[in-house]
Amino acid sequence: MIEERAYWLAWMQIYGVGPILLQRLFSHFGSLSVAWKAIPNELGQVEGFGLQTIEKVVKERSQINPEQFLKQHLQENPLFWTPADVDYPRLLSEIPSPPPVLYYRGKVDLAENQGKTSLIGIVGTRHPTEYGIRWTRKISTALAKNGFTVVSGMAEGIDTFSHVAAMEAGGRTIAVLGTGVDVVYPRKNKELYQQILHQGLVISEYRAKTAPDRKNFPRRNRIIAGLSRATLVIEAPVKSGALITANYANEFCRDVYVLPGRVDDIASGGCLRLISQGAIPILKELKELLKSLGAIPQLDNPQLDNPQLDNPQSDDLENFPPVEKVDPLPDLSPELQTVMNVISSESLPFDMIVQNSGMSASNVSSNLLQLELMGLISQLPGMRYQRN
Repeated sequence: MIEERAYWLAWMQIYGVGPILLQRLFSHFGSLSVAWKAIPNELGQVEGFGLQTIEKVVKERSQINPEQFLKQHLQENPLFWTPADVDYPRLLSEIPSPPPVLYYRGKVDLAENQGKTSLIGIVGTRHPTEYGIRWTRKISTALAKNGFTVVSGMAEGIDTFSHVAAMEAGGRTIAVLGTGVDVVYPRKNKELYQQILHQGLVISEYRAKTAPDRKNFPRRNRIIAGLSRATLVIEAPVKSGALITANYANEFCRDVYVLPGRVDDIASGGCLRLISQGAIPILKELKELLKSLGAIPQLDNPQLDNPQLDNPQSDDLENFPPVEKVDPLPDLSPELQTVMNVISSESLPFDMIVQNSGMSASNVSSNLLQLELMGLISQLPGMRYQRN
């Protein structure tokens, strides 16, 4: 039997059929191999497949042998995942437009793919101020030392400083490229690229040897947001590409955190706009950010900040509060208990709670409100909930 992944690859060769249409095909037919054999009338039942698209599909798929194409493709692109693979990143599979093919190089950590390790996206301007650089390094260091994986785009500026700081702190980082995984862009980041291969992962939805193209970079931003449980915007002008990533994060019901800046600072214009739209401001006490992101304090090494990166007198991470004793849950009705069992200390989106509880959305909403009034859970931005 031909591998299902061969069909994900084959469908990607048909012009005009992108990630969203592929998701619709998969949802309708349950398999892209079945969709490959579908007759025109059957394809016409899928939203987005009009007469012109169907004609193009029928014509182009007749010229492609999926099994043979997979073998040829593997010669230059040996390492990639498709949604048909069990190792495909779980969080990425939950977005409306997951990349049908995700190429990678470096060291794979399956705990990241399975959602057992929290990935946090950090994005911002290519021309940061000293303030932005200092806080990028400070935040990335704290995240890395608390077991988070830092995700960014390996661009100049904030991206570069976030990758470097995470690795210097002994953590992992993932670079999402707008080129092939074998193409370094910008060229000045060649050394950084090599370091990431040894201490993290480089991924892209573009095949090997794909050169830089302006249209590819906004698209790759959805992957940064899709991989990440939360996206942190450090410095971003009003027209910054970082705002595209933040918008994707909002669309995917992921939290967006923003470093506030001065109202007359161009580099912070986009950040201030995001805060006015409901993004969560990052305040001086980073322990609150870590707590919000679900970090567990390192009891054997509470000194998280790097004294070489900031003024020790302003270090807000020296002491974490003691671990609080957790009170037992009160007796709950069966419905309340069902919803409570789904919710953990990590925030979950509303639709996932509905799916995991097996209850209707209206019943889940009612029970969530009761649990919140009882002080057992909290609602977070983006219709997400977590235990108190």
